[in-house]
Amino acid sequence: MRQAQLKRTTAETDVQCSLNLEGSAQIDVNTGIGFFDHMLTLWAFHSGYDLTLSAQGDLEVCDDHTIEDCGIVLGNAFKEALGDCVGIARYGNMRLPMDEVLCDVTLDISGRPYLVCNVEFMREKVGEMSTEMVEEFLRAFAFNAGMTLHVNVEYGKNDHHKIEAIFKALGRACKQASQIVSNSIQSSKGSLV
Repeated sequence: MRQAQLKRTTAETDVQCSLNLEGSAQIDVNTGIGFFDHMLTLWAFHSGYDLTLSAQGDLEVCDDHTIEDCGIVLGNAFKEALGDCVGIARYGNMRLPMDEVLCDVTLDISGRPYLVCNVEFMREKVGEMSTEMVEEFLRAFAFNAGMTLHVNVEYGKNDHHKIEAIFKALGRACKQASQIVSNSIQSSKGSLV
């Protein structure tokens, strides 16, 4: 079973996560940031993973520590659940429309973390989530998961729709990349590091 359970406690946050890549989208997320909860729920739903994630953070300061630390924990849980990566498809891509928005998420579970994020926001926040934290979450997730991640919102006006498209597309791309398609490492060098 490809799954992981992690806990990370700092002076700023306490994050607990259970992730099952062989799940059926059983989801329970509570970070104290409603819109962020909604986005993580969409990610898990569209990936088909089981996800339980709870976070208590210093939200009286701002949402930065909580969102970034959730990205760290979720990325580490994803990496741990993948194990040795034998047989995974490795690459994933989803080009996703969300009303007037068109978003493309492409990733490589390569062991070489990198983020390219091309999205512009008009608003400072959507709900209680700072729009600048979208890129910070993606960076924390990608770097801790060991993936190269490219996120491009090609056009759109509504910031809610942009963020929703990103998380849905990320879930679909993760699902595609993490699927078992063979019995070998999908690399000519024989290693994904």
